[in-house]
Amino acid sequence: MRSLNSILELSVVELDGLIATARDIIAHPENYWDKCAHRKLATLFFEPSTRTRLSFEAAMLELGGSVIGFSEASSSSAAKGESVADTARMVSCYADIIAMRHPREGAPYVASRAATVPVINAGDGGHNHPTQTLADLLTISREMGRLDNLTIGLCGDLKYGRTVHSLIEAMSRYKGIRFVLISPQELRIPGFIRYNVFENQGIPYTEVSSLEEAMPELDVLYMTRIQRERFDDPWEYERLKDSYVLDTEKMKLAKEKMCVLHPLPRVNEISVGVDNDPRAAYFRQALNGKYMRMALILMLLEEARQDPEKEAIDTEGLEYDRVCRNPKCISQVEQELPQLFRCTDRAADIHRCIYCEQRA
Repeated sequence: MRSLNSILELSVVELDGLIATARDIIAHPENYWDKCAHRKLATLFFEPSTRTRLSFEAAMLELGGSVIGFSEASSSSAAKGESVADTARMVSCYADIIAMRHPREGAPYVASRAATVPVINAGDGGHNHPTQTLADLLTISREMGRLDNLTIGLCGDLKYGRTVHSLIEAMSRYKGIRFVLISPQELRIPGFIRYNVFENQGIPYTEVSSLEEAMPELDVLYMTRIQRERFDDPWEYERLKDSYVLDTEKMKLAKEKMCVLHPLPRVNEISVGVDNDPRAAYFRQALNGKYMRMALILMLLEEARQDPEKEAIDTEGLEYDRVCRNPKCISQVEQELPQLFRCTDRAADIHRCIYCEQRA
């Protein structure tokens, strides 16, 4: 039995398999109506969500299963001080699979180590969002007809944008992928992505501050919202929130065969005038998320049926003598969690927290 915390836990073969299953669900939905009969999904959402939570619930219902859970931390025992680990252990008694969103980075990982059923990371702080990436991959595949030899522009909040981090990790494993990173200086890509993907794997990328400059070369434009909830300083958010706005004039600079993605919700970073452009794929992207979550639920439940034993943690290279300084890490608030670090580069003395991946 395994859980899904990061998109990197799925091989390219598995990603392609999930896409194939999703396409079959689209073509033959009647074949899947009772695949999860008598199975329960628990949606544990410790921060607000519309698309992710509802698409998980719709996915399970369309597979013939049922849904339990909560949509905010205040309606759970977390408000009484219950730990993430204890919540996961308890909910495992009632459900067959868990989808968890949490503002603390690494919380779903902690849950997956404690739970006795598969746990799916539905977003943890500014860290990862693997199921959004599954939606993105299916959308790119359906819109562009391929997942290789693409120039992908990522625009907006690249520092806190967990959807961006997961998409970079996934797409970097396909041939001929190049990234154009479009952001203000303050919201540039974080160190763990820069090191793990671009520098360590030699993936080509450029960084620019102008959306207009980048538009003509892009096959995919991934717009993101400047996220108020990720900023500790409200003034800093107000200063940066309108950094990029995609409108019909900028769309004139783009290729005729290009697609615009956005994980949603949008605020004002995409003008409503763009919605009628056939290259605007973000609402189709939201629908694709349901199909990919259906495929993922089926895969994890089948794996759990065949092998109910929890996947062992890889302890090679783990160290215990450091302290995570990331204020958004789950280890900052659940003090009984052991501080664990993995050495990713011995020569450069680089150690990363196993919960949030930030460098010690």
